[in-house]
Amino acid sequence: MPNKLYKGYMIDLDGTIYRGKERIPAAKRFIERLQKFEIPFLFVTNNSTRTPEQIVENLSKNYDIHVKKENVYTSALATADYIADLDEHKRQVYAVGQLGLQQALLDRRFRFNEQDPDYVVVGLDTDVTYHKLELATLAVRNGAKFIGTNPDSNLPSERGMIPSAGSIVACIEYATQQKATYVGKPENIIMEKALEKMNLPEDQVAMVGDNYRTDIMAGINFGMDTIIVYTGLSTKEEVACEKVQPTYQIDSLDEWQVSDEEK
Repeated sequence: MPNKLYKGYMIDLDGTIYRGKERIPAAKRFIERLQKFEIPFLFVTNNSTRTPEQIVENLSKNYDIHVKKENVYTSALATADYIADLDEHKRQVYAVGQLGLQQALLDRRFRFNEQDPDYVVVGLDTDVTYHKLELATLAVRNGAKFIGTNPDSNLPSERGMIPSAGSIVACIEYATQQKATYVGKPENIIMEKALEKMNLPEDQVAMVGDNYRTDIMAGINFGMDTIIVYTGLSTKEEVACEKVQPTYQIDSLDEWQVSDEEK
């Protein structure tokens, strides 16, 4: 039975386009089919540590997938876009995070301020220190708006599941007794900002991912069609138990038709 043909796609990376350091050949073919038929797509990732340029280089060098930086939308970019739209006069920020987050904020003309920022933005920081947590806590307690790039508690690594951005945000939430506003999947903010970037109606765009709790719930929460591909985290057995099912379920991106012209 033929699937719906969408005018655009939001696509997760790890588990969907690659699996850690392992290539997923069907994912490379899927991206090349989208490029062939000139169908817009955006990699929507909760990774706030890398710049779009770094992600493009990684895809090219390690997975032989060749895209442009305009095809990448990170939680860092979404966070910078979100707070830039809140108040044009508030441009002072204290950020706990790495190059991807820092560069996204600089590109939106934010200025870094440790003492009395308008915003405290917290993402994954593998060099996080007590001093950074101290400055963030004091600023939030002083009235700075508290933003988390994404709520992921853990990050898969070769050694196992290690702390991700949400774990660092949770530390500051506990110290301040304040909940952060989260931007990344499964929240609506990143989806809304990504859709603005694509300039397409939401009923013509599908969210593609391997993780029901982030990728698929992001689409469901936003009212967008979803395609789960079983090449990563979530299993069919787990998803079968969920109250709201993905719009489509596939074992491989090779199964997905992107154009009527495909034979």
